[in-house]
Amino acid sequence: MKLATYHDGSRDGQLVVVSRDLSSAHYASGIATRLQQVLDDWNFLSPQLEDLYLTLNHGKARHAFAFEPAKCMAPLPRAYQWADGSAFINHVELVRQARSAAVPESFYTDPLMYQGGSDDFLGPTDDIVVPDEAFGIDFEAELAVVTGDVPMGSGADAALEGIRLLMLANDVSLRNLIPDELAKGFGFFQSKPATAFSPVAVTPDELGGAWRGGRVHLNLESVWNGKRVGLCDAGDEMTFHFGQLIAHICRTRNVRAGSIVGSGTVSNKDWSRGYSCIAEKRAIETIESGAPKTGFMRYGDTIHIEMKGTDGASVFGAIEQKVAPLAA
Repeated sequence: MKLATYHDGSRDGQLVVVSRDLSSAHYASGIATRLQQVLDDWNFLSPQLEDLYLTLNHGKARHAFAFEPAKCMAPLPRAYQWADGSAFINHVELVRQARSAAVPESFYTDPLMYQGGSDDFLGPTDDIVVPDEAFGIDFEAELAVVTGDVPMGSGADAALEGIRLLMLANDVSLRNLIPDELAKGFGFFQSKPATAFSPVAVTPDELGGAWRGGRVHLNLESVWNGKRVGLCDAGDEMTFHFGQLIAHICRTRNVRAGSIVGSGTVSNKDWSRGYSCIAEKRAIETIESGAPKTGFMRYGDTIHIEMKGTDGASVFGAIEQKVAPLAA
């Protein structure tokens, strides 16, 4: 099934069920008003939502309405946890090669991960508001999963069973703030503003055969200012699958229902596929010619992130954002 959250003036919005083709929707208020309620009581509430989803897809839902992504908040407007990995090691290799730094061997066996802010996510069409263009504004096209409860000590296979939903993410980075933050030895903070998510979150079965081995074997498209800059394969080159990322968190703590885990920037060794973040393009330019040529995003720039299934239809809907200054 496919789920979204509509603006209703509250912090957590109103849960809606969305048809498979993303054309229509129906409020889920007779079952649950918020997505977190469903995640907390998944076994009882999700079958009821699935029944509504089937009715909606068959055109028999009495109070259906046209689905409008512009009315969406993030599927989970705020979450108990947002942990983002760097599961595509090619991205790390490129960035490090550009600055003549070796990749530690441990990076190939132990996932990189940071914990971002989860109190204020962006909807799929919300502006990327940044106080200063000089911060080095960059998009990052990613996949993310939403979990149920996953106990401490769970292995990768057990962790996969805890995945409830998948969605797209734009994990915005402020690249020019990163070096000073990392130099402090404590990781990202101000350099990682609010993350945006796709209009809908989908259960793994919606992906059919494209969901296998804890990976989504589809292409992720990035369109910057109307020009496609990336069509990257999100499957085969994902070094650590989502089960491994969740198990990494579970090594020392429980993962609770409503946690969101990101894949990190989707990246491929084949440069002709383009890029899912500007930093990677700049790294390639540095490797090829000694210096980056592509600048970061400016006010007024737009970014479109979308993934289509094997049938050519949008799976999650699109993230469509514009970069804007902080209002006075």
